[in-house]
Formats: sequence, C-alpha cells, structure tokens
Amino acid sequence: QVQLVESGGGLVQAGGSLRLSCAASGGSFNTMGWFRQAPGKEREFVSAIRWISVTTYYADSVKGRFTIPRDNAKNTVYLQMNSLKPEDTALYYCAVVRTYIVTTFITKATSYDYWGQGTQVTVSS
Repeated sequence: QVQLVESGGGLVQAGGSLRLSCAASGGSFNTMGWFRQAPGKEREFVSAIRWISVTTYYADSVKGRFTIPRDNAKNTVYLQMNSLKPEDTALYYCAVVRTYIVTTFITKATSYDYWGQGTQVTVSS
C-alpha cells in the first residue's frame, strides 16, 4: 500500500506562489496526480506526471502557471504554483495510480488508487 504525505499549503496573496510536496512510500506507482476540491464543488484534476517517462499533464485552468517537478531520489512530487488566483483556493490532494492507464483516464479521480490527506491552499484577493 502506498502512503502519501502532502505538505506546503498555506495562505498567500493573489499573484503569489506556493510549492506543495507529496512524498510517497510503501510501494511503486506509475502516475502521480494532483487534484483539488473547493467547498461545494467536485474534486477536479490539476496536474499529473508519469513516473518513468516524466510526461506531464495540466488542466487548462493552471497551464502556464503550475508545474509538477519530481525528485526521483526522494520519491517526491511537487506542485509549483505561481501567479495564484483566488479561484485556486481549495483543498489540494495528491494521488497515485499503481499501473499504467491511458491518457484519457489520467484526469479522472476514480482512476487513482491511493490518496493523501490533503493540504489547504487559500489565495486572498
């Protein structure tokens, strides 16, 4: 079973930056993703990275502002968030998929096998 521990959330002003971390342990995986959920809204895909090919994926709403670098030695993936907007306010989760899935399913929360506990990001206007 893969354990995921997120960190790095907080309060930031619009236009600022934050970096979230997700450290994985306890098993291997193929893809790690970041999702977010705002109050009263469904969980939505933010970004993902395939561990071996380092192929990255981004939601249109964050493209050009967020990146998803990884540290292979630390089994950690980051979500570097720049030019933050109030609409980025949400609880951010990392999650992993154990085996390969086609690209179509990378944005689907139901594709992911293990989830972290979430870290809150609040962007003030």
